[in-house]
Amino acid sequence: MTIVLGTPTVDAVHEAMGALREWQSDGAPMQLHPGDVGWYHRLGAAETAAVVRTWSRDGRVLAAGLLDSPTLLRMTVAPDAFRDEGLARRLVEDVSLPERGVLPDGAVSIEAPLGLLLHDLLTEEGWGVDEPWTPLFRDLAEPVEAPGVRIESIGPEQAQDFADVLRSAFATSRPTPEYWHGMSAGPYFADARCLGAYDDQGGPAAVVTVWSAGPGKPGLIEPMGVHEHHRGRGYGRAITLAGAAALRELGSSSVRVCTPSANAAAVATYRAAGFEERPQITDRTRPA
Repeated sequence: MTIVLGTPTVDAVHEAMGALREWQSDGAPMQLHPGDVGWYHRLGAAETAAVVRTWSRDGRVLAAGLLDSPTLLRMTVAPDAFRDEGLARRLVEDVSLPERGVLPDGAVSIEAPLGLLLHDLLTEEGWGVDEPWTPLFRDLAEPVEAPGVRIESIGPEQAQDFADVLRSAFATSRPTPEYWHGMSAGPYFADARCLGAYDDQGGPAAVVTVWSAGPGKPGLIEPMGVHEHHRGRGYGRAITLAGAAALRELGSSSVRVCTPSANAAAVATYRAAGFEERPQITDRTRPA
């Protein structure tokens, strides 16, 4: 059967989301999660649909990707298609030809789970690897310990708090209150919880958004940040615990997150919140 590359309409993104939900499992490697698409929705529904790509055979989605930037494709594949040679070769072809509308000429990157035949073929094509990232996982079979600080749900009235913390945490001017409004307006936010940790004076110290993939499946942290004025005081651990507890209430079996290995403080924060490190992973890169 022929493999068909597609970009869904706004109304058809749910098909890709359904596939991503189906493919999540505790035994799966770190991979693209429905929450990644939900977080992208902060930029708008049409903008989100425009950066989703699907590869289908006989009407079934076999692979799905998200263009997190014009030069970065984050993608994953159905569990039974990890070593599908026809799919892997089609993926390599589509990411190599700019006219296919996936990646442009020049330096580009692909984030894909370990174990894909795609990695073997990219190596044959001369693709290298980028800086390492550390996946971290926590099982949610048992209750999560109390965070020990004031935790509040982030709603419209706290959208500015959300933006302020993220701007400080990631040293960027991009997050605005509209980020929260765009994210929460998406159809996927029903599977999410957005929480804030507040200091004794009522100021926002840390925020987290967590995304469920459905009962019995791993949830995702995307994003979590601590305001620079509150670092080193345990707020990162506290808000992470609160997010994990929220996912457990939603029925998630575990929670996962991935952070640059060079960010030792972030790795330490997640470890302090009961997460276990998994083997490091790297994006695949094609030089200019």
